[in-house]
Amino acid sequence: MTTDIQHIPLKTINGADASLGDYAGKVVLAVNVASKCGLTPQYEGLEKLYSDYKDKGLVVAGFPANDFGAQEPGSNDEIATFCTTNFGVDFPMFEKIVVTGPDKHPLYAALTGAMPSAQGDGDAFREQLKGYGMTPTQEPEVLWNFEKFLIAKDGSVAARFAPATTPDDPALMAAIEAELAK
Repeated sequence: MTTDIQHIPLKTINGADASLGDYAGKVVLAVNVASKCGLTPQYEGLEKLYSDYKDKGLVVAGFPANDFGAQEPGSNDEIATFCTTNFGVDFPMFEKIVVTGPDKHPLYAALTGAMPSAQGDGDAFREQLKGYGMTPTQEPEVLWNFEKFLIAKDGSVAARFAPATTPDDPALMAAIEAELAK
């Protein structure tokens, strides 16, 4: 699975061809993001994480997705404007994709296949969603917006964190620092 993830074709939010191979030798935190979610304030923490660690080799990669509660309805241009205007997002953003179900993007098929379970309190989050009358996904599917995949320098998936895991969570920070130190 190592280099496969790095060679999956992607498009930046501006439509340019890309892949995670563009960041080979760096640690990548891939996050499916949304603009109208209760977790949207995580953008601020993700940008701080990127700002604090980019010179040490961390790349935060945002993948907008409208899979959960239609919380990312905008176009790529609208999403890019929202992120820069409201959160000063400077980390790489990619085009809107599907992250669950039969039409999921090949990147997310590879990520969930490589790391089927997330660290963090996904069960409590599932119960919270049920309380709102929603039917949550089951692993290995992505549970909700702002789930995080930590990709090692060699392109292997090192860790996966539940959506409610904040960017400054000690477990996430420890995993990032461990990967950067390798």
